[in-house]
Amino acid sequence: MLVDSHCHLEYEGLVEDQDAALDRAREAGVGAFLNISTRQSEWDQVRAIARREADVYASVGIHPHNADDHADLTRDVLLAATEDDRVIGIGETGLDYFYEHSDRKTQADLFRMHIDVARETELPVIIHTRDAEIDTLAILREEMERSAFPALIHCFTASEEFGRAVLELGLTISLSGIVTFKNAKDLQETAKIIPEDRLLVETDSPFLAPVPHRGKSCEPAFVADTARFVAELRGVEPERLAEQTTANFSRLFKKAHL
Repeated sequence: MLVDSHCHLEYEGLVEDQDAALDRAREAGVGAFLNISTRQSEWDQVRAIARREADVYASVGIHPHNADDHADLTRDVLLAATEDDRVIGIGETGLDYFYEHSDRKTQADLFRMHIDVARETELPVIIHTRDAEIDTLAILREEMERSAFPALIHCFTASEEFGRAVLELGLTISLSGIVTFKNAKDLQETAKIIPEDRLLVETDSPFLAPVPHRGKSCEPAFVADTARFVAELRGVEPERLAEQTTANFSRLFKKAHL
């Protein structure tokens, strides 16, 4: 069994064919899905599908792109949203300096608030970071010094140095279809050194379809292609990688029932 640890089932490209996309993924061996929110207006949607589909779980959080629109979001509101039985993670949150859609300080403040809620709930923080390695690592180190919390870097595309640093802090790393791209040689090398008990796979669908589906709208079934590629990179059988990543997901996302 595989787990798609990060997808957006409510987004254009999936929502129009959501039921069929889930069925195709199940046929491909995907036994669980984590449906990720990026803004408060999505929280009801992701929780609703998680209640409807026994193998779909939800996260609640604010993407750094949307930080400016949620500058007044309170810790209590985020905390209350995690009380739903189907909410198993917090995020995605973090820092994104590539597009600069939101003020950097606002991104950082919300990132720290998500971490604070993660400590109280013991739910993992799902972290997005792009062109912000230095500041992301600084926040993670400062917050870990205060008190540890569970977390992962989703859709990892950062440097090997950053990867080793977050692994030292106890984080998990999730690989998306980007690792299959021809121009992702550095990422492929990093994928080989991730400890087997700290590795997840994801689609980030409907984005970033892996080879051989590039150019198409991505869907959760394609996590099987990414997993096969990563297994070959690491010199293990696909069944072993599926077993280990599913166990890692279950251990990190303790509210899930796999």
